[in-house]
Amino acid sequence: MPKIAIIGAGSLVFCKTLILDILATPGLEGSEFALMAPSTRNTTQVEAFVNRVIAANRLPASVGITTDRREALRGADYVIATFQIGGLRAFEHDYRIPMRYGVDQCIGDTLAPGGIFRALRTIPVALDMARDMEELCPEATLLNYVNPMAMVGWALGETKVRFVGLCHGVQTTLGLIAGYVGVPKEEIDYLCAGINHMAWFLKLEHRGQDLYPLLRQRFEQPEYYANEKVRGEVFRQFGYFMTESSGHLSEYLPYFRKSQHALSQYCDEPDFGGESGAALNWSKRVAERGKGLELSQEPETLPARSVEYCSYIIEALEFGKTFRFNGNLRNNGMIANLPADCCAEGPIYADGSGLHPTIVGELPPQCAALNLSNISVQRLAVQAAISGDPEQVVHACALDPLTASVLTIKEIREMASDLLEAEREWLPQFEGKAVRPTPTIVIPPGLKRAEVPVDPALAIARRFSELSR
Repeated sequence: MPKIAIIGAGSLVFCKTLILDILATPGLEGSEFALMAPSTRNTTQVEAFVNRVIAANRLPASVGITTDRREALRGADYVIATFQIGGLRAFEHDYRIPMRYGVDQCIGDTLAPGGIFRALRTIPVALDMARDMEELCPEATLLNYVNPMAMVGWALGETKVRFVGLCHGVQTTLGLIAGYVGVPKEEIDYLCAGINHMAWFLKLEHRGQDLYPLLRQRFEQPEYYANEKVRGEVFRQFGYFMTESSGHLSEYLPYFRKSQHALSQYCDEPDFGGESGAALNWSKRVAERGKGLELSQEPETLPARSVEYCSYIIEALEFGKTFRFNGNLRNNGMIANLPADCCAEGPIYADGSGLHPTIVGELPPQCAALNLSNISVQRLAVQAAISGDPEQVVHACALDPLTASVLTIKEIREMASDLLEAEREWLPQFEGKAVRPTPTIVIPPGLKRAEVPVDPALAIARRFSELSR
């Protein structure tokens, strides 16, 4: 039976869900679980609960807890990553400091300053884990749930570890589309590809009939448009519907959060519909509820498997069943007009011989261009996380579409410096380093300019200005 290591197993609800899914999978009921977290505060509860489920259902499974990642990984067949470096304290900085500068984020876990700094904290830990896997379980498959998915996946793509990044965006968006067009989602034939949290539904068909004309018609009606103003507007302007909520998407593009006018027009829905700080507030509520959560009160019966892909992928790899899902891998030509080394999201088949991405071809050029605006930031953030170069942090923030729509480059530099200082305890690669200050250059009245070559067009304009006085 496989050994399954869960790294970052302190999430009571999510960890419990994944374990129950695996125990409910025929053939996997004898799995060995190694639960690792920096402390045993929550994993002790999970271990006791899982042992009760094992006993009540007479399963041959076993579970153990540890604070030593290497111990958990040793001899593992599958590794599930669910950790969050810095927790709520770091997340608070990710939101509060940019907001002080006027960069208003709803989620802050994928792009924008919050996503960039989450990557800076997370990538070194993910790469340490990958190095341990290369030594202790080189044949294992890593199932990554850690955000920012695309940036963490980009860094993992440079290692020898077999991995796939898993997200909920495609299946939840497909359910939304099904509701809009009145067709059961199980009957929709679709193709979705792009990058995590910005993948495009390239095909939507029901029994050979294109569903896009009906979906476009729906989004010209106020009663539909009102539910998804950001995604709806991007759909109307660029032609394709995409994954993730309006709150998420509003951060990845420069159009929707750059001013109070834009916020009030497109981001006035509560929570993940666009509300400022929605993900941070939600995380605080979850953490508060978690304080009173007692798994000892949870039923010991095995529920039906959840919609999470994890158990289905392990089942496919372990027993040769074919399972199709959307996942995140190193692109390597899966999407022809995105960089080969980026982390792309597309259809993947899992079976007994491994993970097999589908060759999608080219995205529509406008969709690829929007993806590339995010990929440029991802590349710089990954390089900064690995190199520990503060200047690359500034460059990543400066290329971020939302940040650039609100701040000057000098303000971006100051914001990045403040974030690096506030989060220093989670960023050891930046120890002893700081963002280079660039003082404002004051140009006094009546300045005599240096005699240097001048752009001809500028020289003509100046001469014309002088003659017209």
